[in-house]
Amino acid sequence: MPAPALIVAAARAWIGTPYRHQASLKGIGCDCLGLLRGVWRDVMGTEPELPPPYSPDWAEAGGEALLAAARRHLVARDDLSVAPGDVLLFRWREGLSAKHCAVASSADAMVHAHDGAAVAEVAFRPWWRRHLAHVFTFPNA
Repeated sequence: MPAPALIVAAARAWIGTPYRHQASLKGIGCDCLGLLRGVWRDVMGTEPELPPPYSPDWAEAGGEALLAAARRHLVARDDLSVAPGDVLLFRWREGLSAKHCAVASSADAMVHAHDGAAVAEVAFRPWWRRHLAHVFTFPNA
């Protein structure tokens, strides 16, 4: 597994990148999945697969595409404890698909991209903790 400090540094390098749906270009634009894809490229190399085109409301259509991809390429944690370098998946309500992802920069902060804002490092506040659905780590290289 890449060192957590390497993963966090890679995620922080994206801070300030504007939000762009389906993009994954550091400094140019990305969405939350694009951020995670970029961090993967920075620490792991070539992406294991490219996502299919998706609309902004893709998760409302049902299915667990984000969770399924995370399970294919990341290592699931047994609990929801958070450590630097972890990949976090969120669902907005019980019964909805996981729709958002971020990279933990500490146990109390994360780097993420969200609509209408640039990539930022934010506090992992109680609101985010309530919506945390899954925690993953990067696999062994």
